[in-house]
Amino acid sequence: MNVLFLGLSKFYSYNQSEIYPDLLRCFSENGHNVYSILSTERRYGEKTRLIDEGNGKKIVIVKTLNLQKTNLIEKGLSTILIKRQYIRALKKYYKGVKFDLVLYPTPPITLYGVVKHIKKHDNVATYLMLKDIFPQNALDLGMLSTKGVKGLIYIYFRKKEKKLYEISDRIGCMSQANVDYVLKHNPEIDASKVEVCPNSIEVRDLSLSSEEKIAMRQKYDLPLDKKIFVYGGNLGKPQGIPFIIDCLRAEKDDEKAFFLIVGDGTEYGKLENFINDEKPQNVRLMKRLPKEDYDRMIAACDVGMIFLDHRFTIPNFPSRLLSYMQAGLPVLAATDPNTDIGKVILDGGFGWWCESNDVDRFCKLIDEIKNTEHTEEMIEKEKRYLSDHFSVS
Repeated sequence: MNVLFLGLSKFYSYNQSEIYPDLLRCFSENGHNVYSILSTERRYGEKTRLIDEGNGKKIVIVKTLNLQKTNLIEKGLSTILIKRQYIRALKKYYKGVKFDLVLYPTPPITLYGVVKHIKKHDNVATYLMLKDIFPQNALDLGMLSTKGVKGLIYIYFRKKEKKLYEISDRIGCMSQANVDYVLKHNPEIDASKVEVCPNSIEVRDLSLSSEEKIAMRQKYDLPLDKKIFVYGGNLGKPQGIPFIIDCLRAEKDDEKAFFLIVGDGTEYGKLENFINDEKPQNVRLMKRLPKEDYDRMIAACDVGMIFLDHRFTIPNFPSRLLSYMQAGLPVLAATDPNTDIGKVILDGGFGWWCESNDVDRFCKLIDEIKNTEHTEEMIEKEKRYLSDHFSVS
């Protein structure tokens, strides 16, 4: 079978350890040919090119405008232009290849045009991996509205979203809450084609020994005598940075807790300004690290944190949960009440949850966690849940 993957997340090899290379490598190991078309944003200065790894594994990297961490105008323009750019790459680099299955995650929803083009020429099975419910997420955060010019943009993208659902033979959602949301707000969709298809990885144990944890903390000048709470990932509007700042401010005199924030994004400057202005002694803010260093630093900490803006009406399910689970870290999530990631963590028995508008509750959970030793039973539950629910196989 010839499998085509269309996405924005850039990778240069199917041997990389990330959610999409892990999944596609699983297809390859089961005897299928895998082809990918991915984007490289103009900020990186790369050219469109083909990467041929042999054994039926190819990747096309397409130069696009900036799609993420940019202003709304460029984001909108690049999202519209990507159809033409991807179809051009498809015709040039994969000419003559008949595809049997096309996989495509959101964002962006405007991959609809590319999928439609392929479906017109090949009798291909189409599978949407719904990672982002757009444009509703932008509406929730006030980036779009239902009135004025922003309202027209919202209507345009909402029509594109519905067309993407229509052309997809299957729609795989990250959790049951996502399935319920999609069917509730799009009643025209045949419920039989919507299913749970969670973020998934090749399960590996990335936890560190006590000695390795000490060495990593010394390497990055992190305290050895405090409980370290780590957040790693995007620092944008979806994470609700003002709430994170309120929590860090409330905890700045805590001598037993240390907060490590590793990432980048449009709201990074707000965190940086808070740290420069108020100088909390138990907070460290770092830019993104190479993945191997990042994985080891995460594993040297005690608790992984997840944040989502309380305004969300859509049930987001951040993939960074898997990084924490691989590292053997219990998870503290502060989110809106619509996502079921908190329920998964609580039901799985490997963490804590509170709403992301309740600073007092967050602080009480910090006190509870730092004064409790995590048992091997909690870690074993986490490992078991990871293997049972989030494996690419």
